[in-house]
Amino acid sequence: MKPTITIEYCPKCGWMLRSVYLASELLTTFNDELNGVMLRPSETEGKFTIYIDGHPVIDRKTDGGFPEITALKRLIRDHVAPDKLLGHSEKTTNK
Repeated sequence: MKPTITIEYCPKCGWMLRSVYLASELLTTFNDELNGVMLRPSETEGKFTIYIDGHPVIDRKTDGGFPEITALKRLIRDHVAPDKLLGHSEKTTNK
């Protein structure tokens, strides 16, 4: 069965648009691999957590901020489709 991503966000903090953006990116990238992406307004102020099938994989407070979209795509890919190539999201910069 395909996994479901849940993005729980604080509506009082104005994070709905950020959640919608991340959901659209994940649905575009993983359209064949995901059951769907659900947005869930949190009753806990300041909460922003991303779950795969109910298991938290990103938490804004414990991870020190919001995920970058390329890092989030790699993390989701590693859980749902380890062999999937992500194109430009795979590239890393060497300094």
